[in-house]
Amino acid sequence: MQRYFVPAESWENDRVFIKDEDAKHISKVMRMQPGDNIICCDNNGRSAVCEILDLGGNIVEVQAVNELESDSEMPVLITIAQGLPKADKLEYIVQKGTELGASTFFPFSADRSVAKWDDKKAAKKKDRLEKIAKEAAEQSHRSKIPEIMNPGSFSDLLKLAEQFNIKIVAYEEEAKQQEYSRFSSALKKIARGDKLLCVIGPEGGISEKEAMVLKEHGFELCGLGPRILRTETAPLYILSAISYHFELKG
Repeated sequence: MQRYFVPAESWENDRVFIKDEDAKHISKVMRMQPGDNIICCDNNGRSAVCEILDLGGNIVEVQAVNELESDSEMPVLITIAQGLPKADKLEYIVQKGTELGASTFFPFSADRSVAKWDDKKAAKKKDRLEKIAKEAAEQSHRSKIPEIMNPGSFSDLLKLAEQFNIKIVAYEEEAKQQEYSRFSSALKKIARGDKLLCVIGPEGGISEKEAMVLKEHGFELCGLGPRILRTETAPLYILSAISYHFELKG
């Protein structure tokens, strides 16, 4: 069943009013009719099966007919701090990371970031990333859309880290030294509801200088197994491992 995120202010008790692109998608792309059902989510944890009442104009009016209990969110709140990668890799990371359960994405400029965030196009690029996250959350049947934070510097990353008590860095030099235990040990320290900050470098990884500063600020430098992962693969590996640890392992 097609799923749409509708802002909480568009809910009036059991009535929901869907506007703009989602309204066009329902009427023009999906060609739905009154009586058809969709799922609406308010991005605050409420999800409901809704029956379409009216498709007039640019607003689709629906009625919630069955409230849903959702357990599709990761039991740990995971923030992916991603060193700015080249080309459209950040879009790929946001899309796949959303499907895998990340709660927040924080792009930052690292020592080895070749890509730069153009301030003149920042708002447009952030809008696009938010749209990608919304569509991925709908496709993967999540009840919340991950937050896309404004890009920042390495100093901004250190300031953000003050909000977390569990912090890890994917550091390929640790993998080359066959350090495979710290990531697993970090997972064992995490309880459901905890917040975890994961730092991934851009192409070329985190620099030695950055790694030492992060270690001084309480980060665990972790190898992710015997293979060296690309920047767009590492966050997906981390999210998959956390999902397995908390959701599948039992």
